[in-house]
Amino acid sequence: MLPSVFVLLVACVRPIVITVKNSSSYSTQYRGCATHPTAEQVSAYEAHFAEHKVEKSAFLKSNLTAAASATIPVYFHVVSMDSTISGGNVPDSQIASQISVLNQDYSGSGLTFTLAGTTRTVNSQWFNQVGPSSSLQTTMKTQLRQGGSNALNVYTVGFVSGSGAGLLGYSTFPSSYSSAPTDDGVVMLFSSVPGGTTANYNLGRTLTHEAGHWVGLYHTFQGGCTGSGDSVSDTPAEASPAYGCPTGRDTCSTTGVDPIHNYMDYTYDSCMNQFTAGQVTRLQSQMRTYRGISI
Repeated sequence: MLPSVFVLLVACVRPIVITVKNSSSYSTQYRGCATHPTAEQVSAYEAHFAEHKVEKSAFLKSNLTAAASATIPVYFHVVSMDSTISGGNVPDSQIASQISVLNQDYSGSGLTFTLAGTTRTVNSQWFNQVGPSSSLQTTMKTQLRQGGSNALNVYTVGFVSGSGAGLLGYSTFPSSYSSAPTDDGVVMLFSSVPGGTTANYNLGRTLTHEAGHWVGLYHTFQGGCTGSGDSVSDTPAEASPAYGCPTGRDTCSTTGVDPIHNYMDYTYDSCMNQFTAGQVTRLQSQMRTYRGISI
């Protein structure tokens, strides 16, 4: 269990990360501690991770067959207003393309994603109103989630109103699974899948980004220019999220130009193309420690 200070702090807001990749939406939708871990939460989380971190050598000693278990089953839960694509009924072809994008973007991580199942639910209330910290999203996940700690559950919705209005997606962290297994997973905008209709965010990088949180990565701008930032040494610090594709942006002058091409920033899908070696090392450790997966 995480230290009590961390558990108490997140009990009110839940360990959720919200992504808003639009500058105008960001100014009105930012939710403070409900959207990003506070410095105190990160400190408690990182202390817990350091204390309980599972090294690969130790993992293999107790799990002799686990070295090959780097395949992540993905369950897609398509929630729609009606049976039309515009109403949220994401077709199988776009789901297949999204899995392909995940595997392309995570190709250097040791993880492979495979579609394990698809559910389709027509529920206009869920489609329109599901959002972080809402009872609706809890009900939705309770009814639909499948698999264990190693399974990535993805819920596609419309984010039309309520606490989710205007979002592209949000995700839980690996460390939250043991205390709230039903809540585990990613909720994302249906039209941000490859071939979707959300301009600049329809190449599939919304799920790449949110899955990054699901495997234990922070935003590249976590902590701004001070402290340990995103807890990865080879991602240059940046003071704030980057939007569009601002080549040469440098908001923390002592660490190099901002990592605008990193999947964990907020830039356009077309601008994103990398995880760093340090991020790969971190996600592998997170997956061993909290999801029982050795890579």
